[in-house]
Amino acid sequence: ARAAAGWQHSVFIDGKGRLLTCGSDTPACLGTSLGLLGHGEGMMRLNAPTRLPSSMGQRAVSVVAGDAHSLTLTADGAVWSWGWGGFGKLGHGDQQT
Repeated sequence: ARAAAGWQHSVFIDGKGRLLTCGSDTPACLGTSLGLLGHGEGMMRLNAPTRLPSSMGQRAVSVVAGDAHSLTLTADGAVWSWGWGGFGKLGHGDQQT
């Protein structure tokens, strides 16, 4: 997909394969940053789709979003993930956000 929506965030792929996100990084019930937007800890809300500062040097071809995390597939087959890492769902080998 070229667009996906989670609980309070959305992820998009533009025509050049770059990632954009918008929404809220802090679910009201938790009151803490989950890294949902992918823009770093200081970015808590984006009211319009905003390009991620790093496109990983690769072109994104597909994106999916869960309630509190997102994944993207790049043209060379790499998978990138970000957001809440609870239960190891980001696949990083830990539970880090």
